[in-house]
Parts: sequence; C-alpha cells; structure tokens
Amino acid sequence: MYLASDLRKGLKLEFNGEPYIIVDFEFKKPGKGQSLYKCKLKNMITGSQFERTFRSSDKFEKADLEEQDMEYLYADKTSYCFMNSNTYDQVFLTKDILGDTVDLLKENTVCTVLLFNANPIGVTLPNFINLEVTMAEPWAKGDTATGSTKPAKLETGFEVQVPPFIEEGQVVKIDTRTRLYVERVNA
Repeated sequence: MYLASDLRKGLKLEFNGEPYIIVDFEFKKPGKGQSLYKCKLKNMITGSQFERTFRSSDKFEKADLEEQDMEYLYADKTSYCFMNSNTYDQVFLTKDILGDTVDLLKENTVCTVLLFNANPIGVTLPNFINLEVTMAEPWAKGDTATGSTKPAKLETGFEVQVPPFIEEGQVVKIDTRTRLYVERVNA
C-alpha cells in the first residue's frame, strides 16, 4: 500500500483496477489545509494519460507487476508467441500490445515480458539486436560525403538509415531504444 507521500515520478501503482505509471509529479503545500500531489498518470495497458490531484490522506495499491525473460518463438495471423525458457509456459500477445517493437522482433530473441496480474501487457527488447540486411542500394565508389547514409531494409521488414558501405547480406547492430544503426557486425 502506498501513501500519497510516496508518490514520485516513475512509480507504478494500481488505480481503478489498472496499472499506471506516474510520468510527471508536482507537490504543493497551500498555506492552510492538506498537502496536494498533482500527478500525470499513464495507463500501462492503453497508453492513455490524464492528470489527477491527490490529497495527503489518499492511499494506493501497489501494481501487481512482474517481469519475465521470454523467448520470441513465432507469429501467426493474429498473435505473437513467447515462451518462458524455464517453465516452457507460452503466452500469446497481439500486435496492439507489442506496438512498434514488432518491427525489430526476430525469432529466438529473448525479451522481457511485463505481466500485470499474470496477464502480459508489454514487451521490452534487448538494448541491441543484430539483423541481416535484405535490401540495400549498391555503394558507388568515391561517394564519400561525410555523414552520408542510405536506406536499408532488414530481415524483419524494418527500414533503417545505414552508411553507404553496408551491402545486402551483411549483419548490422541496431539500438532498439533509438531504432538507429550502431555498427556493422562481422559474422
């Protein structure tokens, strides 16, 4: 159980039966009366946000959140299958839950699955992932302008800007947080 005095940015709590994270927080102490805690809350399932002011006497439940490392196995027409490597339990997530992580999701990648009341609500990819380039324009020798890039399509279908020397069939490292090219990987 959290008290209003425990509220701070980044705290995860249960409010109206759903998990929320505090994305902005402001404390106000008026001259008379109770302290006020103005919070901007983000729903961890739907992503919707709203502002709410709480009094110092308000109490909150701790969100029943759990993170598990799971391996992405495959996708079918409606869902994506993840398996816990220890218990072999499988969970199926929809594209709505995965969001834009689908663009960088490669089979056999170990991801962190966030569970609320034992139901999956989100996936975090590893910070870096290696993907093969499936389509890239050829490099013209002498085209050495500093900072020049070209588009390349990766094995997952994601398109990223890469240096001109990257060719089809090569493997590149992508930062999943920024979704940008990091370096070429020697296979």
